[in-house]
This record gives sequence, structure tokens and C-alpha cells, in this order.
Amino acid sequence: MKTIQDWINENPLINELVATKEVFWSNPKKEAFQTGLKKLSLNENDVEDAEERLKRFAPYIAKVFPETRKLGGIIESPLVPIQAMREKLSNMYKTPLEGRFLLKCDSHLPISGSIKARGGIYEVLKHAETLALQHGLLSVEDDYSILDSEKLRNFFSDYSIAVGSTGNLGLSIGIMSSKLGFNVTVHMSADAKKWKKDLLRSKGVTVIEYKEDYSKAVEEGRKQATSQPNCYFIDDENSRDLFLGYAVAASRLKNQLEEIDITIDENHPLFVYLPCGVGGGPGGVAFGLKLLYQDRVHCFFAEPTHSPCMLLGLITGLHDQISVQDVGIDNVTAADGLAVGRPSRFVGQTIEPLLSGSYTVSDQELFKLLKAMADTENIQLEPSALAGAIGPVKLSMEKDGRSYIQQHHLTEHMKNAVHLIWATGGSMVPKEIMEEYMSACHDNEE
Repeated sequence: MKTIQDWINENPLINELVATKEVFWSNPKKEAFQTGLKKLSLNENDVEDAEERLKRFAPYIAKVFPETRKLGGIIESPLVPIQAMREKLSNMYKTPLEGRFLLKCDSHLPISGSIKARGGIYEVLKHAETLALQHGLLSVEDDYSILDSEKLRNFFSDYSIAVGSTGNLGLSIGIMSSKLGFNVTVHMSADAKKWKKDLLRSKGVTVIEYKEDYSKAVEEGRKQATSQPNCYFIDDENSRDLFLGYAVAASRLKNQLEEIDITIDENHPLFVYLPCGVGGGPGGVAFGLKLLYQDRVHCFFAEPTHSPCMLLGLITGLHDQISVQDVGIDNVTAADGLAVGRPSRFVGQTIEPLLSGSYTVSDQELFKLLKAMADTENIQLEPSALAGAIGPVKLSMEKDGRSYIQQHHLTEHMKNAVHLIWATGGSMVPKEIMEEYMSACHDNEE
């Protein structure tokens, strides 16, 4: 059994993590897709089941959330070209960047304005469906808009939902649960933004605040669920349902790419850069994309230099048995949505044979990227949502990034590559808070 100090002494990259330096890591355990898939407990049938469930709920979603009616109750985000941002990044970091640059705007998903609207809302809906089916109040052949009734809301009010969150997952769980009629409690970590807590309370959600970080919020949420009858805990660290809700994004992205005449194949590889906290959101998206595009897609996780929990878990193979605090990293970052000290074991083990790599980015760089995105594309995001934006630069400039391209025989295809930056949150940020972010950008410049 190695000690923490043994890991630090034996692995130079962990030393750099401890020093909160920016690093790039190419995953040595990545396998050919078909080989890696055989090791996993999930497959395309699980994702298709989740997609069908969301289609059943679409009439209800369209009825109670008018902003979703244009898409028939399907909760989906735009895909937009950001070639001006590509040029800006090339100039900022003095490196040529080839290929097409796109932004997947989960920052602008309806209802809760972040990637968490995918998995979080899906798990609440699945739980509601299970209860309603068990009690004979619903059948899968019904028009699910019947859920918008006093009878069903009164029924769900006998049940509780709890979750621990840094903010965005709490928003999606809280808003959806409250709309259905559940009693919902969100346990919020110290780094969660006040405006997110205030918004939840305005929706009738009980918010409990902690001085500690995300892990404490999750721990207390579990305790509540165990001690209260009829309380369902949505476990961001271990939930298959959250993971599958996120994975549904892949087939929808494929349709969006086809609509703008983008084909992904051996000559036109897809690189995807995903901000990562505990791992569920990026892990689910990456899993869904690998099911569709197999070895033609290359997924990279992005974490703050002060909260690299998933990378630490993957490097050591310890997953949730090691935290950033264990190695002396403080888990304090402006990227509050990614301020997680301990990763999900379920996600780490699931994504390990599929993930291309991971990298870290400093808060200072996040604010530079935030300003650059606003200046070039007029798109405003919260700091954590910019973690993916520097991914193509890392791939181009870092020694291990260039080695990855060479090892996978991608050099001659980079001019045809598609670089997809996954924006995870920002559209619900109050104007005054966004102004504070922009002010911080100027402070960093000085």
C-alpha cells in the first residue's frame, strides 16, 4: 500500500499538481473503443432508454416551462461556431490553431442554464415516473402533460428529494423537483454562489448551507435521505441516472453537426473539451460521444489548478480514495462549479478506458478566457464554463498534447479537425455578478 507521499515522490506530475501548476496529461490507460466498452456496465441501450424517457416527458416539460415549447419540450442547447475565438486564442497564446471551433452552449440550456439541466432534471423525472407508475397514476402510453395537475402535485408532496451541490446541480434538481410538487432540500457547499441559493429559495426549495466544501454537502444530504422516510437522494458521486441523462447529449449533438454539414470520420476527427468537477457531467457526455463516434472522438477533461480531483484520482488509480486536500491542495477556486475535492469512483472507473486525457487551468487564465469569449463572440459564461476553451491550445502547445496527436496518427488530419468546447453554465448569472466577473478580468490584466 503506497502512502500519499509515495505517490507524490514517484510521480512528477502529482508534484506539479501539488504546486498548483497547469499540467496536461495523456491517459496511458485509454484503449480502443470496442475493447474499453467491454469492461463497462453501461451500453447504448441504457442511453437509448434515457432518451425515450425524456421524449415521454416532453409534453409535460413544454406545458410547464414555456421556454422549451419551441423545441417541443426537449431540453437542448445551441451549437455555435466560434472562429473569432479561435483567432483570439491563437493570438493570445501565440500558437497556430487549425480546424473548426464550435461552442456547445449548455450554458444556455432551458430551465436551469447549465449542463446540470441534462442529468439533474432527467433523474428527477425518472424518479417521478417510477413513483407515478407504481401507484397507478400514470402509464407509459399516457400524455405525460397530465402530470401538471393538483392531484399529482399533492401525491408528490408526500415525497422528498435531497442533493448536495456546489450550485448548478442544485438549481436543476431544485427547480424541477419543486415544479412537480416534491419537497426538495439542496445542501450547498461554502463556495456556492449566494444568487444560486436565493434563486432556489424563491422557487420554494429548502437550502441548507455549510462552511465546508462539496464533500460535506453531499455527506449531509445522504444522512438526510437515510433518516427521513420517502426521501430520495440524488447522488452526484455515484448516480448512473445522472450519468445517462448527460449521455443523451451525444445523439442530439450528432444531429446538430449534420445540420451544419459536419461529418466526423477518420479524416475529420472530433476533439471535445469538458469542464470537470466530480465527473458526472463530462463523464456522461464523453461516454455518449464514444458510443456514437468511437475512436474518431477524443475527449479531454478540464479542471482548475486548485481542484484537480478527477485527474488526481485517475493518475493514482485511487479515484474516490484520494482527495486534493490529501496532497495539500486547498480546493479553492473562482470556478465554483468545479470546486470538488474528491472525484466520483463510478465515473472515474467508467471513463478510464475511454478518456483521451485531462489538463488543469488557473483561475487567472479562466478570467482571460471569459473576457476573450465575451469580446469575440459576445457570449458571457461563468468562469468554470471557460475551462474547456483553452483545450485546443493545450493540445497544440504541450509536449504530451503533441505526442498524443502523433501517437494516434492525427497530424495530417488536424486541419480538418473539429474542436468542440463544452460551455457548462452562465446564462442565469445575474447581470451584476457578470459585471463582477468582467471586472475581475480587467484586474487580472493589470
